[in-house]
Amino acid sequence: MARPPSRRASSTEISRFLGTSKAISAVNQRRPRLLFAIDATASRQPTWDTACHIQQQMFQAVNREVTLSVQLCYYRGLHEFYASPWLYDSNALAQQMARVYCEGGHTQIARLLRHILSEHQRNSLRAAVFIGDAIEEQSETLCQLAGQCGLRKVPLFLFQEGHNPQVQQIFQRMAKLSGGAWARFDAASADVLAELLKAVAGFVTGGRRALKNNPSEGAKLLLQQLKP
Repeated sequence: MARPPSRRASSTEISRFLGTSKAISAVNQRRPRLLFAIDATASRQPTWDTACHIQQQMFQAVNREVTLSVQLCYYRGLHEFYASPWLYDSNALAQQMARVYCEGGHTQIARLLRHILSEHQRNSLRAAVFIGDAIEEQSETLCQLAGQCGLRKVPLFLFQEGHNPQVQQIFQRMAKLSGGAWARFDAASADVLAELLKAVAGFVTGGRRALKNNPSEGAKLLLQQLKP
């Protein structure tokens, strides 16, 4: 028996649907945007599971308090670079992160910085976070790109895993040029990373005032470095 033809939506229903979709899109575009990037090369494998778990916890905790729009980026392997869609749900972000694994390869920080600038041009970013432990690129190129982020008011929060002094020097310079901040963590201070990430999320949604009202040592450390 032939199925009866389905009812066609009226022009009023279509207009209402399109209006609702546009309204949702407009709300999403107004949410504070944070780009969150991680080095997923092989050198980070020993502490990857711990760091990944902390990063997931941070976004789940923040999501209960504020509404962020987050894009997850990472690089690894032979020129592999990934940028997720803009995510508004901490569970979706956690699922994305759970699928990431480390793979040997060179750093691609310059590529990441260019991506940050490109995303900011499309729709303003409040800040960008990068977690890494190595640099295998020309420092002048990285600092030049960090300076461009600073000119466009996109502070970089650079969190260094480990104690490499050359990485520290370049990360600190990049943070200063961008108007952001630098901090270190390691496997023995995983709670420090959680504290720092929560402080950044607060800054993205509430600015310097949110850091001033945050009593954690991580917030104090970032506030000391940020430009007035």
